[in-house]
Amino acid sequence: MDLDVYVTAHRAEWERLDHLLRRGGKLTGAEADELVALYQRTATHLSIVQSSTPDPMLTARLTQLVARARAAVTGTRRSSWRDAVRFLTAGFPAAVYRSRHWWIPTAVLSTLLAVLIGWWIGTHPEVQASIGASGDLREMTRPGGQYETYYSSHPAASFAAQVWTNNAQAAAMCLVLGAFLGIPVLWILFLNMLNLGVGIGLMSSAGRLDVFLGLILPHGLLELTAVFVAAGTGLRLGWTVIDPGPRTRRAALAEQGRSAVGMAIGLALVLFVSGLIEGFVTPSGLPTWARIAIGVGAELAFLVYVYVLGGRAARAGDIGDLEEPDRSAALPTAA
Repeated sequence: MDLDVYVTAHRAEWERLDHLLRRGGKLTGAEADELVALYQRTATHLSIVQSSTPDPMLTARLTQLVARARAAVTGTRRSSWRDAVRFLTAGFPAAVYRSRHWWIPTAVLSTLLAVLIGWWIGTHPEVQASIGASGDLREMTRPGGQYETYYSSHPAASFAAQVWTNNAQAAAMCLVLGAFLGIPVLWILFLNMLNLGVGIGLMSSAGRLDVFLGLILPHGLLELTAVFVAAGTGLRLGWTVIDPGPRTRRAALAEQGRSAVGMAIGLALVLFVSGLIEGFVTPSGLPTWARIAIGVGAELAFLVYVYVLGGRAARAGDIGDLEEPDRSAALPTAA
């Protein structure tokens, strides 16, 4: 396509659209109809230019013009409490439900890896020796040692806030870095499972695995589930780069990326709950069975939330993306 000829052929339409947009709400009925028609034609022109002869300056000009026209035609919509309620009751749980085929295998394989690492460390004294001096390891695993005092070493509120911040950052990294073919996500998962496996191995070698599980399970069930959901979503995003399916790679990544952003917000709320449990329940004087029961209850509540609300929303067609009016228009592209 000859770009100069194309610009000459359509410049008058673009200038007319710009003129109508500058007039704002002072349009007659016929002029409003003309604006809509020019907006549709200019959107198609932009698509053709992007796919055939992408010129940065022309693309930027048409993109700005189309965005202004779209705002004029569709109007602006402010976020409301309705959006927040819809997100919490449909969008977020639907996104988690739809990605279950990624995060459930991620959870199973990661847990097996942590258990395998724990078994390897717990049954091989030479591996324990490579981790630290025997005196330091005894200090960590003894009654009242570092593994137990870790959860009560700071005021509960500040500790919960610190835990929430760290876990939210880890989940966000899994979601954001998934676009790099998922490789950084695998590394983040491995580091998390390595830390868990070391704790299992050292405490089991000291004969205190029950104490360790009593400390980790109340908050760890929900916390690790959130991390697994984030990792599974990140891996799904990475796979979209490789295989976008019937859509264009750009459209597929845009959809998955928007879903990942929403997932990050939802998981931050889930991790906030697990942080509260870790800050206030784990170091509390409650019996071990009561603390674990609270953790199991929180985990079951999250799964019911995902499979009941999320499953219903997903079957109704919710994909965890923006609502239809808020998405960018899908334009035809030239072959």
